[in-house]
Amino acid sequence: MDLAILLGTFVIGLIIGLPVAVTLGVASFAYLLAAGIPLVVIPQKMYAGMDVFVLLSIPGFILAGNLMNHGGITARIVRFANALVGWLRGGLGLSNVAASMLFGGISGTAVADAASIGGVMIPGMKKAGYPADFSAAVTAASSTVGPIIPPSVPMIIVGSLSGISVGRMFMAGAIPGLLLGLAMMVTVYIIAVRKGFPRQPWQGVGELGKSFLNAFWALFMTGLIVGSLLSGKVTPTETAVVASLYAFIVGAFFYRELPLRMLPRVIVDSAVASAAILALVGFANVFGWILVSERIPQAIAASVLSVTDNKFVVILLINVFLLFIGMFMETIAALIVLFVPLLTLATSVGIDPLHFATFAVLNLMIGLTTPPVGVCLFVCANIARLPLGPVVRAITPFILTNILILLLVSYVPALSTWLPSVLFD
Repeated sequence: MDLAILLGTFVIGLIIGLPVAVTLGVASFAYLLAAGIPLVVIPQKMYAGMDVFVLLSIPGFILAGNLMNHGGITARIVRFANALVGWLRGGLGLSNVAASMLFGGISGTAVADAASIGGVMIPGMKKAGYPADFSAAVTAASSTVGPIIPPSVPMIIVGSLSGISVGRMFMAGAIPGLLLGLAMMVTVYIIAVRKGFPRQPWQGVGELGKSFLNAFWALFMTGLIVGSLLSGKVTPTETAVVASLYAFIVGAFFYRELPLRMLPRVIVDSAVASAAILALVGFANVFGWILVSERIPQAIAASVLSVTDNKFVVILLINVFLLFIGMFMETIAALIVLFVPLLTLATSVGIDPLHFATFAVLNLMIGLTTPPVGVCLFVCANIARLPLGPVVRAITPFILTNILILLLVSYVPALSTWLPSVLFD
């Protein structure tokens, strides 16, 4: 009965549109009241969930991304990406994906990517003769690469939940992230050829070189983050601090597009975004503690294993379940609530925890582009000034492409485990 109150309150909260953090808190509160458990458990478990050292890297990476975005990074990355692939058929679409791959190595969040790249590329593509729905769709789809290529806020969350090394998680996402981006570029090219989208003239090696040098300090940030982690001398949290300092210096003194008067606003915006994530982590930890105390992870594992213990079938069932959940639930909330129970199931059939974590994050990234609660869809449709329907139709080929890459990563563990084993073992 108590468990029914917990789950019923949670579902009702989602249906009526309450924020996920509030829904988790209210559902946990209702359960504790019904079960007669002292309410002091709420602040205790919230604090325990947030009192994880690696979570300090989240504000750092968010601040670094905001500083670089306000410091002129987006336009420089778009220019370099356009010089690199813009001369091909559908070049601006290809540039859009390439820019997202480059930007993803800095921001670590899909929504930041969609808003920043979309604000530049969607109007530019529309002006160049691309359909508005296609422009919004390719921007939303490519933004999901951001949290796969390191750094990645969802992977930091997963590391804090599971004890998996965040550095290993970052490296595990590198090859899948590249595959995802390349697959979407192939999809863009095929659609562009079929529909006769415009192409730009080759701008020459000179423009390619100039645009690279112009974007060098922005692109170097990814190398700084990855190199710091691989050195073994810097933790992810310390790397986030270094990245923030680097972003400030580059934006304020190299690019000179980050006025000092804007700094307080950037810091406040970053603090608000970080606080929202950490509040979600805190309430979700209370909710997760209740699920564990009710032995829900073991129940889920037992239920699935009573049907099949075939590893490949279990992987398929997990993917189908997460794709469904991703349609209705925000990525970080879904990870916090579901990752540990599903990890229990995955390890029981012999799936490597690092491999599982990688395809789980990739799966839920796809959810950012699926209706009815695809956040990146809403962001890009709003920038393109379109209703959601046309954008959903236009993004369907990209979702299918992303699902194919998800299945490839799910059934070929080496794609996610090989690089960390080479670099860290």
